[in-house]
Amino acid sequence: MRLASFFAVLCLLIPASVGAQNSRWGAGYFPNVELTTQDGKVVRFYDDLIKGKIVALDLIYTTCQYACPLETARMAQVQRLLGDRMGRDVFFYSITIDPEHDTPAVLKEYAEKYNAGPGWLFLTGKAEDIELISRKTGLYSEPDPNNPDGHTPSLLVGNEVTGQWMRNSATDNPKFLARTIGDWLNSWQTAKKTGISFADAPAMAFDRGQYAFNNHCAACHSIGKGDRIGPDLAGVTTTRDREWLQQFILRPDRMLAAGDPIAVALRAKYKDVRMPNLSLSDSDAKALIDYMDREGRTSAPGAPAASPQVEAVKPPPAQVGTAAILEAYLRIQQDLYSDKFAGVADAAASIAAESAKIGEPAAPVRTAAAAVQKAGDLAAARTAFGALSDAMIALKKSGSDLDGVKTAYCPMARKYWLQTADKIQNPYYGQAMADCGRFTEPQK
Repeated sequence: MRLASFFAVLCLLIPASVGAQNSRWGAGYFPNVELTTQDGKVVRFYDDLIKGKIVALDLIYTTCQYACPLETARMAQVQRLLGDRMGRDVFFYSITIDPEHDTPAVLKEYAEKYNAGPGWLFLTGKAEDIELISRKTGLYSEPDPNNPDGHTPSLLVGNEVTGQWMRNSATDNPKFLARTIGDWLNSWQTAKKTGISFADAPAMAFDRGQYAFNNHCAACHSIGKGDRIGPDLAGVTTTRDREWLQQFILRPDRMLAAGDPIAVALRAKYKDVRMPNLSLSDSDAKALIDYMDREGRTSAPGAPAASPQVEAVKPPPAQVGTAAILEAYLRIQQDLYSDKFAGVADAAASIAAESAKIGEPAAPVRTAAAAVQKAGDLAAARTAFGALSDAMIALKKSGSDLDGVKTAYCPMARKYWLQTADKIQNPYYGQAMADCGRFTEPQK
């Protein structure tokens, strides 16, 4: 009896087989939907990408102006650190959450900007399949107006064979990420032994500017070691005004949107890679500038080529016929973009009254406007505005004279709207994510 009990306990203590360890995180868990690579090849998510591999997976979209550029540049750093293991026993997958815009050709161009090599695929597919993948992998995040990026830059790393999976920040220290992916996921079989004792480690001197540069800038820039994804920053403090540097570090998206000639020229020179808005503080920017000044004083590269002036786009012509409906709709769009609620109900009432004069063709507009009119706060108005925008776009496509407006789309809210301005003015997130989106045409 005691012998039987001993063997029962022993069985509990013996580690499970590899097959048992990964059974929960294998074919029965991961969806096997089809995706398309940047080269146009159709693959299946589990069979071709996950099964039997060590992988790192993140979600991006190519028009993102916030975390995605740093996220992808960080992955490029990790790729360099992993060396020839990439494509051999380690694989990266960057999946777009904006498949309508991010075609294989767009993803291929984006991958080339970040020097993606063997073993790193950029993937698109059906929106519903991508959402399923994002939910099953734990990378899905609800759109958050308080998050300037609209989604969380997370990285899922895992080994399908052993069943080891871990979610991490996609913008973490590249050496930590490379160590996690390259060594932890294969149970330290390839770990390099340094032979250095922690007792002999030198005292750490913390430099805020150096820390900020390594954490936020080194993925794309060097100081005195040549151009990378972005320009070499050696001597930048002597070729650029410090106030301009401060503003560009803090708000590059706004400077580009305003047509700043230097910012526009730099973006054109470096393959249209977006300088991300990382929500840094004034003191962060000052520390960065001081650090770049100290490090790059002796090896300044030449200033960039003279930047072309951006010609302002003329506003669209005034509308007729349905002008009153459009004018009231645009008032709502501008109010929501500006985080204002006071005039929304009155403008919606005007739309309902004017659309009633048109009759049946504008009935969906009248119904949607009534819902906006009943909204009790800014959040409810934004929710109802989506249906109103869809109805207005349908009216535009039916041949009504709304041709002077542009159709815009927010990949985070997954909603369309109309506007006349030449730069994106997002009504669904307002000033929290004012320029999130792109000009497009709605899907039929």
